[in-house]
Amino acid sequence: MKLKTYKYKLELKNTFRISHTARDFQETLIVELSDGGFTGYGEAAATSYYGVDVESMSATIKAMEPLIAENIHKTPEELWEITNPHFKGNSFAQCALDIAMHDLHGKRNGQPLYKMWGLELKDLPLSNYTIGIDTVEIMVQKIKEFPWPLYKIKLGTDEDVEIIKELRKHTNAIFRVDANCAWTAEQTIEYAPIMKELGVEFLEQPLPANDLEGMAKVLQHSVLPVIADESCINESDVKKCADYFHGVNVKLTKCGGLTPGRRMIAEARELGMKVMVGCMTESTVGLSAIGHLLPLLDYVDMDGGMLIKNDIADGVKVYDGKTHFPNRNGTGAELLIIKEELKNA
Repeated sequence: MKLKTYKYKLELKNTFRISHTARDFQETLIVELSDGGFTGYGEAAATSYYGVDVESMSATIKAMEPLIAENIHKTPEELWEITNPHFKGNSFAQCALDIAMHDLHGKRNGQPLYKMWGLELKDLPLSNYTIGIDTVEIMVQKIKEFPWPLYKIKLGTDEDVEIIKELRKHTNAIFRVDANCAWTAEQTIEYAPIMKELGVEFLEQPLPANDLEGMAKVLQHSVLPVIADESCINESDVKKCADYFHGVNVKLTKCGGLTPGRRMIAEARELGMKVMVGCMTESTVGLSAIGHLLPLLDYVDMDGGMLIKNDIADGVKVYDGKTHFPNRNGTGAELLIIKEELKNA
């Protein structure tokens, strides 16, 4: 068995701004896991908001190399359970390893992941394209530069309703609104009927994650569905969210990979909730893993490859209004650029 980690700096096409941060680059960790002539790739984007950096993720994974080697012939789910106590809450690092192990496992078994899971590529939801917070003129310009049938609009300003009204003048696309915890319950309830009239499909995480009293009011009075994001981090959060949201947005990096992500999707379905999976501006390595979950989802946000200039991989791609799958096993991801291995561990 061979385990390598790489650090990449993904350059964004535009400054990506949400209610609590802005960035022009996205650093990301790639894990390369090889055994028996097969190689799997996994990814986790570093996110300062969650206190995650590439070096610490790499060090955490490299420290477990003997344990991984000892259990490399087990299933991804078995390896996840074995290594989970050693990650000590570092879900981003565990996600990168778990995706790499799934990719390796699919290749060893000669099948793409969706086939291994008994799924078919039909009736797949299309990814939205995200428009970050900016001046309304620049937000309009982004829509004109990238015509798409489905946009996620990042909000959290003093002019949120006016922004949606102006954007609606320039496209007939469906809108989804993500306030990233920036609104109050009163604002959400007030804005919802206006935004529904303007073609907004749902509201994502309008309130801070700890404002459960406010979310109870929103659930009772909002005329638009509300989807949890920051309120739904790991598996234990799904059941809690059922009392306050219509659906959940599962992020593989936040929960620890495909293994817990699939369990969260199944639980949400059992609870009668809508299910979305979102990305963290990963490259096509991470996005390819998300792609194999599409048959299980109502909504998906996997537009990272459309938002970056220097995608480092080939695999599951979103373009021309469709999701395109390569004829390869595992996740289907292949690195296009190999860099020097991280030696920090």
